[in-house]
Amino acid sequence: MFENLKAQPADKILALMQAFKDDPRETKIDLGVGVYKDATGLTPVMRAIKAAEHQLWEEQDTKVYTGLTGDPAFARAMVDLVLDDAVPHDTIAAAATPGGTGAVRQAFELIRMARPDARVFVSDPTWPNHLTILKYLGIEMVPYRYFDDETRGVDFDGMIADLKTAHQGDVVLLHGCCHNPTGANLNATQWDEVIKVLQDTGATPMIDIAYQGFGDGLQEDAAATRKVAASVPECLIAASCSKNFGIYRERTGLLMAIAADAGAHKLNQDTLAFLNRQNFSFPPDHGARLVTMILGNDALRSDWMAELEDVRTSMLGLRKQLAGELQRLSGSDRFGFLAQHRGMFSRLGTTPDKVEALREEHGIYMVGDSRMNIAGLNTQTVPILAKAIIDVGV
Repeated sequence: MFENLKAQPADKILALMQAFKDDPRETKIDLGVGVYKDATGLTPVMRAIKAAEHQLWEEQDTKVYTGLTGDPAFARAMVDLVLDDAVPHDTIAAAATPGGTGAVRQAFELIRMARPDARVFVSDPTWPNHLTILKYLGIEMVPYRYFDDETRGVDFDGMIADLKTAHQGDVVLLHGCCHNPTGANLNATQWDEVIKVLQDTGATPMIDIAYQGFGDGLQEDAAATRKVAASVPECLIAASCSKNFGIYRERTGLLMAIAADAGAHKLNQDTLAFLNRQNFSFPPDHGARLVTMILGNDALRSDWMAELEDVRTSMLGLRKQLAGELQRLSGSDRFGFLAQHRGMFSRLGTTPDKVEALREEHGIYMVGDSRMNIAGLNTQTVPILAKAIIDVGV
């Protein structure tokens, strides 16, 4: 049996992590793995999470299963956080999942079940797992233009031209904020035009929102997702708590399926429960329960929001420092896009050989397509990175 297995392609980010670990240089800098790090290089447990865990340890009296779609209180809390009152809540089916990746996977499973011939339009570039999961499930992918390597911004004209080729029954996968891997976001006017294309083509939007609170603020980062959901009859949303609650290893996510009316709610909810049952039965609860506790308690929520804002402004400060240092060294403003991008990531828009030179000559590790994790920097390493970028001729 096992002799028929074939070796699978190595995950590039995991391989990069191992290479970084094996590098003996003390001056090495890890900008590959997508986790937030503070100024000391630590990915800390947030204060509100610690407090909620302590409370849970004292109060929890059972570890019995939750329902197939998780605790309804978690779904309500997350729907409020992501959507507020943008759509009637009785039109939203929701299921807890193992992280945002689990939500994405279940969304694709739902698409395949509901519309086997659906094509999924994905931005070029997009998060690699979008592509690998779609390929594994045998769902047709259609790339749409998104990132302009010259301007390091959005190729919006190309994006719109490509999205106009979608049809009713197709799905358009969008990033809610802090586009991974580029950091280049749409502005409000551009989102309005995307919505118009969705309405004209009849394609269904699927929004992956994994970084709410990391860009311009909790409410600001959710604005586009809310507007899209309110403007079309149906929508899928995959939300992650890994980044904004700092609970990466707890694998906490939620899939939302928004219908045109409340009449479809029961069928959609039952379908999400069925899909969970086939995949992992009951979703993990620990992280979801902590999130529910924090969002439902004024003091915990306030402290969480304050710490999240510190995280956001820290990344913005690093962006501005890096853009300023590069302007000083290069004598030009061609790196100004770094201060304009949002979230953890930016894509330098350079070639793989330059990325290799950064790694070999300077011990700076980033993904081969030049995606770098801004949160992997601190105020001391920004000048080191800036000098290396100029030295290799990015």
